[in-house]
Order: sequence, then structure tokens, then C-alpha cells
Amino acid sequence: MASIEADSKKLSRREKFVQLAESRTVNAIKAIRIIGKLGNRNAYEYDESDVRKIVKALNDEIEALKTRMKTTKASDGVDFKL
Repeated sequence: MASIEADSKKLSRREKFVQLAESRTVNAIKAIRIIGKLGNRNAYEYDESDVRKIVKALNDEIEALKTRMKTTKASDGVDFKL
């Protein structure tokens, strides 16, 4: 009986992880796409050093995420599913 309760609790934690991971990943992808809209040179003025700083900050955070998660899987689209 305790095994069933443990499995149920584990599944619940897994379901919660999947739900949050999908939602947060989609939000992160959308936010990155919004940052990409800054590339409109008709609306904004910037130089390559600005671009490098933005990309470095994002890459640094991705590397920190990889370290925390200890995984090599990546998602190509906004339709992230586990």
C-alpha cells in the first residue's frame, strides 16, 4: 500500500514538473523572440557590441540552466513537450 502512495506522489510531482517546464519553456522562447524584434534597424539603433552583450547574457544563462538540469536535451520549437 505504501508503494502505491509513493508512486502516486511521484507521478504527481512528475506531472507538476511537466506542466511547469512546458509553460516556462514556451514563455522563455516567446521572450527570446521578443528580444529578437530589437533587430529592426528601422526602429532601433544598436551596434555589434550591443548584440554580443545580449547574446552572451542569454548564453550564460543557458549554460547555467544546463548545469542545474544536468541534461543535454534541447527543444527546437515553441511546442515544447516532455
